[in-house]
Amino acid sequence: MPLFALANAGIVIDGDLLARAVTSPVTLGVVLAYVVGKPAGIVVTSWLVARLSGDRFRPPVGWLAVAGVGTVSGIGFTVALLIATHALHGPALDEAKLGIIVATLAASLVTWVVFRSVGRLAPARRARALLGVAEGIVDLMLPVDPDRDYMRGDLDAPVTIVEYGDFECPYCGQAEPVVRELLADFANVRYVWRHLPLTDVHPHAQLAAEAAEAAGEQHAFWEMHDLLLAHQDALNPADVLGYAEQLGLDLDGFREHMAKRMGVDRIAEDVDSADLSGVTGTPTFFVNGRRHHGAYDIAALSAAVKSAFASAKLRPEYHPREPGRLDGGPAS
Repeated sequence: MPLFALANAGIVIDGDLLARAVTSPVTLGVVLAYVVGKPAGIVVTSWLVARLSGDRFRPPVGWLAVAGVGTVSGIGFTVALLIATHALHGPALDEAKLGIIVATLAASLVTWVVFRSVGRLAPARRARALLGVAEGIVDLMLPVDPDRDYMRGDLDAPVTIVEYGDFECPYCGQAEPVVRELLADFANVRYVWRHLPLTDVHPHAQLAAEAAEAAGEQHAFWEMHDLLLAHQDALNPADVLGYAEQLGLDLDGFREHMAKRMGVDRIAEDVDSADLSGVTGTPTFFVNGRRHHGAYDIAALSAAVKSAFASAKLRPEYHPREPGRLDGGPAS
Protein backbone atom coordinates (compact mmCIF):
# COMPACT_ATOMS: atom_id res chain seq x y z
CA MET A 1 0.00 0.00 0.00
CA PRO A 2 2.74 2.54 0.79
CA LEU A 3 4.44 1.62 -2.50
CA PHE A 4 1.18 2.22 -4.33
CA ALA A 5 0.96 5.65 -2.67
CA LEU A 6 4.55 6.45 -3.59
CA ALA A 7 3.99 5.44 -7.21
CA ASN A 8 0.87 7.57 -7.53
CA ALA A 9 1.90 10.59 -5.48
CA GLY A 10 3.56 12.25 -8.46
CA ILE A 11 6.47 13.81 -6.58
CA VAL A 12 10.23 13.58 -6.72
CA ILE A 13 11.68 12.85 -3.30
CA ASP A 14 15.09 14.48 -3.11
CA GLY A 15 17.27 16.13 -0.50
CA ASP A 16 15.67 19.56 -0.97
CA LEU A 17 12.15 18.23 -0.37
CA LEU A 18 13.23 16.23 2.66
CA ALA A 19 15.00 19.24 4.14
CA ARG A 20 11.91 21.42 3.73
CA ALA A 21 9.58 18.73 5.06
CA VAL A 22 11.40 18.47 8.38
CA THR A 23 10.24 21.95 9.34
CA SER A 24 7.22 22.30 7.06
CA PRO A 25 3.98 22.92 8.99
CA VAL A 26 2.12 21.22 6.14
CA THR A 27 4.12 17.99 6.35
CA LEU A 28 4.17 17.93 10.14
CA GLY A 29 0.46 18.73 10.32
CA VAL A 30 -0.46 15.88 8.00
CA VAL A 31 1.71 13.38 9.89
CA LEU A 32 0.37 14.40 13.29
CA ALA A 33 -3.22 14.40 12.06
CA TYR A 34 -3.00 10.85 10.77
CA VAL A 35 -0.65 9.24 13.28
CA VAL A 36 -1.91 11.01 16.43
CA GLY A 37 -5.12 12.86 15.64
CA LYS A 38 -7.18 10.05 14.10
CA PRO A 39 -6.37 7.42 16.76
CA ALA A 40 -6.94 9.95 19.55
CA GLY A 41 -10.22 11.05 18.01
CA ILE A 42 -11.53 7.50 17.69
CA VAL A 43 -10.48 6.39 21.19
CA VAL A 44 -11.56 9.57 22.99
CA THR A 45 -14.90 9.78 21.18
CA SER A 46 -15.64 6.12 21.91
CA TRP A 47 -14.76 6.64 25.57
CA LEU A 48 -16.90 9.78 25.86
CA VAL A 49 -19.92 8.10 24.27
CA ALA A 50 -19.58 5.13 26.63
CA ARG A 51 -19.12 7.41 29.61
CA LEU A 52 -21.94 9.84 28.87
CA SER A 53 -24.39 7.05 28.02
CA GLY A 54 -23.67 5.15 31.22
CA ASP A 55 -22.08 2.35 29.18
CA ARG A 56 -25.27 1.81 27.19
CA PHE A 57 -23.28 2.59 24.03
CA ARG A 58 -19.81 1.19 24.31
CA PRO A 59 -17.51 -0.65 21.93
CA PRO A 60 -18.27 -4.38 21.78
CA VAL A 61 -14.51 -5.03 22.00
CA GLY A 62 -11.67 -4.21 24.37
CA TRP A 63 -10.06 -0.78 24.50
CA LEU A 64 -6.77 -1.99 23.01
CA ALA A 65 -8.73 -3.23 20.02
CA VAL A 66 -10.30 0.23 19.75
CA ALA A 67 -6.81 1.76 19.90
CA GLY A 68 -5.64 -0.60 17.15
CA VAL A 69 -8.55 0.42 14.95
CA GLY A 70 -7.60 4.04 15.60
CA THR A 71 -3.97 3.57 14.60
CA VAL A 72 -4.78 1.60 11.47
CA SER A 73 -7.15 4.39 10.39
CA GLY A 74 -4.04 6.50 9.82
CA ILE A 75 -3.48 4.47 6.64
CA GLY A 76 -5.82 6.55 4.55
CA PHE A 77 -3.76 8.18 1.84
CA THR A 78 -6.08 7.94 -1.19
CA VAL A 79 -8.66 10.52 -0.14
CA ALA A 80 -5.92 12.62 1.48
CA LEU A 81 -4.02 12.77 -1.83
CA LEU A 82 -7.20 13.78 -3.64
CA ILE A 83 -7.96 16.57 -1.17
CA ALA A 84 -4.37 17.81 -1.15
CA THR A 85 -4.33 17.96 -4.94
CA HIS A 86 -7.42 20.17 -4.93
CA ALA A 87 -6.44 22.34 -1.95
CA LEU A 88 -2.73 22.97 -2.48
CA HIS A 89 -0.27 23.60 -5.27
CA GLY A 90 3.44 24.07 -5.79
CA PRO A 91 5.91 23.25 -2.98
CA ALA A 92 3.11 23.02 -0.38
CA LEU A 93 1.48 20.24 -2.40
CA ASP A 94 4.71 18.26 -2.57
CA GLU A 95 5.19 18.69 1.20
CA ALA A 96 1.63 17.51 1.86
CA LYS A 97 2.09 14.44 -0.36
CA LEU A 98 5.30 13.54 1.44
CA GLY A 99 3.51 13.94 4.78
CA ILE A 100 0.76 11.57 3.61
CA ILE A 101 3.31 8.92 2.61
CA VAL A 102 5.20 9.28 5.89
CA ALA A 103 1.92 9.11 7.86
CA THR A 104 0.96 5.92 6.04
CA LEU A 105 4.26 4.28 6.91
CA ALA A 106 4.18 5.53 10.50
CA ALA A 107 0.56 4.44 11.05
CA SER A 108 1.41 0.98 9.74
CA LEU A 109 4.36 0.74 12.10
CA VAL A 110 2.37 1.96 15.14
CA THR A 111 -0.43 -0.50 14.38
CA TRP A 112 2.08 -3.35 14.16
CA VAL A 113 3.57 -2.31 17.51
CA VAL A 114 0.13 -2.17 19.18
CA PHE A 115 -1.00 -5.61 18.07
CA ARG A 116 2.46 -7.11 18.50
CA SER A 117 2.37 -5.90 22.11
CA VAL A 118 -1.09 -7.38 22.61
CA GLY A 119 0.13 -10.68 21.19
CA ARG A 120 2.79 -10.87 23.90
CA LEU A 121 0.21 -10.74 26.69
CA ALA A 122 -0.92 -13.83 28.56
CA PRO A 123 -3.96 -15.47 26.92
CA ALA A 124 -6.43 -14.23 29.55
CA ARG A 125 -5.14 -10.66 29.44
CA ARG A 126 -4.99 -10.73 25.65
CA ALA A 127 -8.61 -11.84 25.43
CA ARG A 128 -9.62 -9.09 27.83
CA ALA A 129 -7.65 -6.46 25.89
CA LEU A 130 -9.17 -7.46 22.54
CA LEU A 131 -12.66 -8.61 23.51
CA GLY A 132 -13.32 -6.52 26.60
CA VAL A 133 -15.19 -7.55 29.70
CA ALA A 134 -18.56 -5.97 29.03
CA GLU A 135 -21.49 -8.13 30.06
CA GLY A 136 -24.67 -8.33 28.09
CA ILE A 137 -27.22 -5.72 29.02
CA VAL A 138 -29.47 -7.20 31.69
CA ASP A 139 -31.22 -4.09 32.98
CA LEU A 140 -34.39 -2.43 31.76
CA MET A 141 -32.99 0.91 30.65
CA LEU A 142 -36.29 2.82 30.55
CA PRO A 143 -38.01 2.42 33.96
CA VAL A 144 -41.71 1.71 34.13
CA ASP A 145 -43.79 4.89 34.21
CA PRO A 146 -47.31 4.48 35.68
CA ASP A 147 -48.41 7.61 33.82
CA ARG A 148 -47.33 6.18 30.48
CA ASP A 149 -47.13 2.39 30.48
CA TYR A 150 -50.09 0.07 30.14
CA MET A 151 -50.34 -1.99 33.34
CA ARG A 152 -52.29 -5.00 34.49
CA GLY A 153 -52.69 -6.35 38.01
CA ASP A 154 -52.00 -4.43 41.21
CA LEU A 155 -50.79 -1.04 39.97
CA ASP A 156 -48.90 -0.45 43.26
CA ALA A 157 -47.34 -3.92 43.36
CA PRO A 158 -43.70 -4.22 44.52
CA VAL A 159 -42.82 -6.60 41.67
CA THR A 160 -43.20 -5.61 38.02
CA ILE A 161 -43.02 -7.82 34.95
CA VAL A 162 -42.34 -6.06 31.65
CA GLU A 163 -42.84 -7.88 28.38
CA TYR A 164 -41.63 -6.62 25.03
CA GLY A 165 -44.06 -8.24 22.64
CA ASP A 166 -45.28 -8.47 19.07
CA PHE A 167 -48.98 -9.20 18.46
CA GLU A 168 -48.16 -11.40 15.46
CA CYS A 169 -45.38 -13.34 17.20
CA PRO A 170 -46.58 -16.91 17.89
CA TYR A 171 -44.34 -17.14 20.96
CA CYS A 172 -46.02 -14.07 22.45
CA GLY A 173 -49.32 -15.84 21.85
CA GLN A 174 -48.00 -18.85 23.75
CA ALA A 175 -46.78 -16.64 26.59
CA GLU A 176 -50.12 -14.86 27.05
CA PRO A 177 -51.89 -17.64 29.05
CA VAL A 178 -48.75 -17.98 31.17
CA VAL A 179 -48.91 -14.28 32.06
CA ARG A 180 -52.61 -14.63 32.90
CA GLU A 181 -51.88 -17.57 35.18
CA LEU A 182 -49.04 -15.67 36.82
CA LEU A 183 -51.26 -12.68 37.60
CA ALA A 184 -53.89 -15.03 39.00
CA ASP A 185 -51.31 -16.70 41.24
CA PHE A 186 -49.67 -13.53 42.57
CA ALA A 187 -51.93 -10.76 43.83
CA ASN A 188 -49.12 -8.24 44.35
CA VAL A 189 -47.51 -8.35 40.90
CA ARG A 190 -48.10 -5.93 38.06
CA TYR A 191 -47.58 -6.59 34.36
CA VAL A 192 -46.55 -4.14 31.62
CA TRP A 193 -46.75 -4.64 27.86
CA ARG A 194 -44.39 -2.73 25.59
CA HIS A 195 -44.48 -2.89 21.82
CA LEU A 196 -41.73 -4.43 19.75
CA PRO A 197 -43.26 -5.15 16.33
CA LEU A 198 -40.81 -7.27 14.34
CA THR A 199 -41.90 -5.95 10.97
CA ASP A 200 -39.21 -7.84 9.05
CA VAL A 201 -40.88 -11.15 9.82
CA HIS A 202 -44.39 -10.13 10.90
CA PRO A 203 -46.01 -7.89 8.27
CA HIS A 204 -49.11 -7.12 10.37
CA ALA A 205 -47.33 -6.46 13.67
CA GLN A 206 -47.10 -2.68 13.28
CA LEU A 207 -50.76 -2.39 12.28
CA ALA A 208 -51.79 -4.49 15.27
CA ALA A 209 -49.72 -2.35 17.63
CA GLU A 210 -51.33 0.81 16.24
CA ALA A 211 -54.77 -0.77 16.66
CA ALA A 212 -53.98 -1.47 20.32
CA GLU A 213 -52.93 2.17 20.74
CA ALA A 214 -56.12 3.35 19.06
CA ALA A 215 -58.14 1.21 21.46
CA GLY A 216 -56.04 2.48 24.35
CA GLU A 217 -57.10 6.02 23.45
CA GLN A 218 -60.62 4.85 24.35
CA HIS A 219 -59.44 3.04 27.53
CA ALA A 220 -59.71 -0.40 25.94
CA PHE A 221 -56.06 -1.29 25.41
CA TRP A 222 -56.17 -4.57 27.29
CA GLU A 223 -59.40 -5.69 25.68
CA MET A 224 -57.87 -5.11 22.23
CA HIS A 225 -54.58 -6.66 23.40
CA ASP A 226 -56.41 -9.87 24.30
CA LEU A 227 -58.31 -10.04 21.01
CA LEU A 228 -55.20 -9.43 18.91
CA LEU A 229 -53.25 -12.20 20.64
CA ALA A 230 -56.22 -14.54 20.41
CA HIS A 231 -56.53 -13.97 16.65
CA GLN A 232 -52.93 -13.73 15.46
CA ASP A 233 -53.86 -15.10 12.05
CA ALA A 234 -56.39 -12.31 11.45
CA LEU A 235 -54.71 -8.93 11.79
CA ASN A 236 -55.70 -7.17 8.56
CA PRO A 237 -57.25 -3.67 8.67
CA ALA A 238 -60.75 -5.13 8.31
CA ASP A 239 -60.05 -7.57 11.14
CA VAL A 240 -58.88 -4.95 13.65
CA LEU A 241 -61.83 -2.73 12.74
CA GLY A 242 -64.09 -5.69 13.49
CA TYR A 243 -62.44 -6.10 16.90
CA ALA A 244 -63.04 -2.42 17.62
CA GLU A 245 -66.70 -2.87 16.74
CA GLN A 246 -66.87 -6.01 18.87
CA LEU A 247 -65.54 -4.01 21.83
CA GLY A 248 -68.13 -1.28 21.29
CA LEU A 249 -65.56 1.41 20.56
CA ASP A 250 -66.29 4.68 18.80
CA LEU A 251 -65.53 3.50 15.28
CA ASP A 252 -65.12 6.98 13.81
CA GLY A 253 -62.56 7.85 16.46
CA PHE A 254 -60.84 4.50 15.99
CA ARG A 255 -60.65 4.98 12.21
CA GLU A 256 -59.29 8.50 12.59
CA HIS A 257 -56.63 7.34 15.06
CA MET A 258 -55.57 4.59 12.66
CA ALA A 259 -55.69 6.78 9.53
CA LYS A 260 -53.55 9.49 11.11
CA ARG A 261 -51.26 6.85 12.66
CA MET A 262 -51.45 8.63 15.98
CA GLY A 263 -49.88 5.72 17.87
CA VAL A 264 -46.67 5.57 15.85
CA ASP A 265 -44.61 7.81 18.14
CA ARG A 266 -45.52 5.87 21.27
CA ILE A 267 -44.71 2.55 19.59
CA ALA A 268 -41.39 3.99 18.40
CA GLU A 269 -40.58 4.99 21.99
CA ASP A 270 -41.11 1.39 23.08
CA VAL A 271 -38.91 0.14 20.25
CA ASP A 272 -36.19 2.62 21.20
CA SER A 273 -36.33 1.51 24.84
CA ALA A 274 -36.04 -2.11 23.67
CA ASP A 275 -32.91 -1.20 21.70
CA LEU A 276 -31.41 0.51 24.76
CA SER A 277 -32.05 -2.63 26.80
CA GLY A 278 -30.51 -4.91 24.18
CA VAL A 279 -33.83 -6.56 23.28
CA THR A 280 -33.86 -8.09 19.81
CA GLY A 281 -36.61 -10.71 19.97
CA THR A 282 -40.04 -11.36 21.38
CA PRO A 283 -41.20 -12.14 23.92
CA THR A 284 -38.53 -10.71 26.22
CA PHE A 285 -39.35 -10.38 29.92
CA PHE A 286 -37.88 -8.20 32.66
CA VAL A 287 -38.70 -8.82 36.32
CA ASN A 288 -38.13 -5.77 38.49
CA GLY A 289 -35.86 -4.37 35.82
CA ARG A 290 -33.70 -7.47 35.40
CA ARG A 291 -33.81 -9.53 32.23
CA HIS A 292 -35.38 -12.96 32.57
CA HIS A 293 -33.30 -15.59 30.81
CA GLY A 294 -34.49 -19.01 29.81
CA ALA A 295 -37.98 -20.43 29.54
CA TYR A 296 -41.10 -18.35 30.06
CA ASP A 297 -43.42 -21.09 31.26
CA ILE A 298 -45.31 -20.68 34.52
CA ALA A 299 -42.67 -22.46 36.60
CA ALA A 300 -39.79 -20.34 35.31
CA LEU A 301 -41.61 -17.01 35.57
CA SER A 302 -42.99 -17.87 39.01
CA ALA A 303 -39.49 -18.65 40.21
CA ALA A 304 -38.26 -15.30 38.84
CA VAL A 305 -41.08 -13.47 40.60
CA LYS A 306 -40.39 -15.22 43.92
CA SER A 307 -36.70 -14.39 43.54
CA ALA A 308 -37.63 -10.72 43.04
CA PHE A 309 -39.70 -10.77 46.22
CA ALA A 310 -36.82 -12.40 48.09
CA SER A 311 -34.38 -9.76 46.84
CA ALA A 312 -36.75 -7.05 48.06
CA LYS A 313 -37.19 -8.94 51.35
CA LEU A 314 -40.95 -9.09 50.82
CA ARG A 315 -43.45 -11.91 50.92
CA PRO A 316 -45.52 -12.58 47.81
CA GLU A 317 -49.28 -12.76 48.11
CA TYR A 318 -49.44 -16.18 46.53
CA HIS A 319 -52.58 -18.30 46.26
CA PRO A 320 -53.61 -21.33 44.21
CA ARG A 321 -54.66 -20.54 40.70
CA GLU A 322 -58.35 -20.07 40.08
CA PRO A 323 -59.03 -20.90 36.42
CA GLY A 324 -60.30 -17.95 34.43
CA ARG A 325 -59.49 -15.38 37.12
CA LEU A 326 -57.64 -12.29 35.93
CA ASP A 327 -57.66 -8.78 37.25
CA GLY A 328 -57.48 -6.80 34.03
CA GLY A 329 -56.60 -3.49 35.59
CA PRO A 330 -57.13 -0.13 33.89
CA ALA A 331 -55.25 1.00 30.82
CA SER A 332 -53.19 3.96 31.90
